[in-house]
Amino acid sequence: MRRGWDWLMEPDPWSRRSPWKESGYALLLAVVSVGAGLLMREASPVGLGFFGAGVVVLALLRRRFPATVFLVTSACAGPLAAGIFVLTPMAWSAGRRIESSGRTLAAFVGAYVLLSVSGLLLGGDTGLSTVLGMVLSALIYLALVIVPGLAGRYLAQRQTLLDTLRERNAQLLRESRMVAGQARLLERQRIAQDMHDSLGHQLALIAVHTGALEVDSELTDRQREAVGVLRQASVGAMHELREVVGILREGEQPEAAAVDESGRAVRGTAGVAALVAAARGAGRQVVLRHTGERRPLAAAADHAAYRIVQESLTNAYKHAPGASIAVELRYEPDSLVVEIVNGPAGPGRAGEVVSGGQGLTGLRERARLVGGIVHAGAADGGGFRVAGVLPYGTGEKAPFVVPEDDFPRQSADGSPSEGVPAMNWNVSGQEPVMGEMYGAGGGRRNTLGGVGLGCGIAMLVVVVIGAAVAVGGYFLVKSAGDNLVSKERYEEIAVGTAEEDVRKEMPSGGSFWTSGIRDAEGHPKKPENSECLVVVSEESASEFDREAVFRFCFRDGKLIEKASYEVTVDL
Repeated sequence: MRRGWDWLMEPDPWSRRSPWKESGYALLLAVVSVGAGLLMREASPVGLGFFGAGVVVLALLRRRFPATVFLVTSACAGPLAAGIFVLTPMAWSAGRRIESSGRTLAAFVGAYVLLSVSGLLLGGDTGLSTVLGMVLSALIYLALVIVPGLAGRYLAQRQTLLDTLRERNAQLLRESRMVAGQARLLERQRIAQDMHDSLGHQLALIAVHTGALEVDSELTDRQREAVGVLRQASVGAMHELREVVGILREGEQPEAAAVDESGRAVRGTAGVAALVAAARGAGRQVVLRHTGERRPLAAAADHAAYRIVQESLTNAYKHAPGASIAVELRYEPDSLVVEIVNGPAGPGRAGEVVSGGQGLTGLRERARLVGGIVHAGAADGGGFRVAGVLPYGTGEKAPFVVPEDDFPRQSADGSPSEGVPAMNWNVSGQEPVMGEMYGAGGGRRNTLGGVGLGCGIAMLVVVVIGAAVAVGGYFLVKSAGDNLVSKERYEEIAVGTAEEDVRKEMPSGGSFWTSGIRDAEGHPKKPENSECLVVVSEESASEFDREAVFRFCFRDGKLIEKASYEVTVDL
């Protein structure tokens, strides 16, 4: 079943609602056209039933074969006035779905030819001249077929243009992401190389000199222990530098926590105890507490927790020397809370170290990238407090802050998100910066241009329909004047006048003005072996549903009888 709908809907996309929508649309067209045909009594109910079935089939095939369905509908709509209710929506569909302009022009010209030919061959006699009938049919075709077709084609081309712009915009965004990624990678490699060449050399010198100093026989045990701490710190710094350089070069976070030669973790929550132990070895009063049931964190969040503790301890060393420090890791149901609080600095000891002011900023950035937050500020009773809240997972595990992207309106694979146009947004997230889709005046200019074009098309439709009504009204009035006979002309014609002379003075009697009168009730019996001409009188009838007529009967080429009377017409 779905394969069949796919075939019918091609090239439009298929959805679950498509069968219901298409079937409802086809049935609606059939009901409207058949109902109009019944009201106008253009054919028998059986014939209109077959016509309705054909409308359903054509409506279902209009997407797959737009030009063919439009031509077939035009050929079928010629004999029936109710066919216009089907031809107009088919013209809209054909204008939207026929691809090339040449095929579209050929389809609409061919449809007009088929409509005119089928109307002349199979349609009833309207009483209008051939030229007048062609003019009226051309105006009606222009208003009810050409204009809907142009409107449908305009909307289809506009949608195609918008889709093309969105695809091009998405491609540009993907390319810009790639270029930015390459630039970031090159910059990271340059920074990694500089760090390796400069800091690595200095740390290696520190490790060598502290190692040599540690074995100096003139040092006391206390001094040798302090020098050993410095050597271990320099060695640990070298390992961390090597790790950071590797991260910068590879461009990604390692999945497992790094360890030093002794097997001690240097990153992650497992390394917090080592940080506290090193601080205690340096003579600081540090307390470490764990609360809650321990749970594993993602590698990036685990690394962020370690860095929060490390940076907070460093800040306490620099800005509050001699103050006590409390480190707490609280495992909450949905997040890990890392809190570091130090007391106030001793008298005259605060503010002795110059800081670059980038440490807390880096911590906030680390936490944001994993969906967490970091708060830093004065603690109650003096001192300073740093607290980080880090989720156990990312993505669907509800991070506290959605990590921002360079292109927030772009999905992960670079394609436009569903229902959202692909657009490059600036930092404020409010102003589009794609010049191809917006002119110098911004998006409002394009919006006004689209509204103006739509209003122009609507105005064109109104003007065309108004012109068609005006021209049709003029010809109807002229036709009425030519087909109505005055009482004076009726009385001037005497019985016995040659039939040829009478017919020259009278209308043909075959117009639509007399089409319903010839079969109306109330005609007197005509003479035997005679042929009669019935015309409409200019005089008003005595009742609303009656019409005043004149009748002239001929035999053997002469007028043998004329009569004036009223007939009952169906309204």
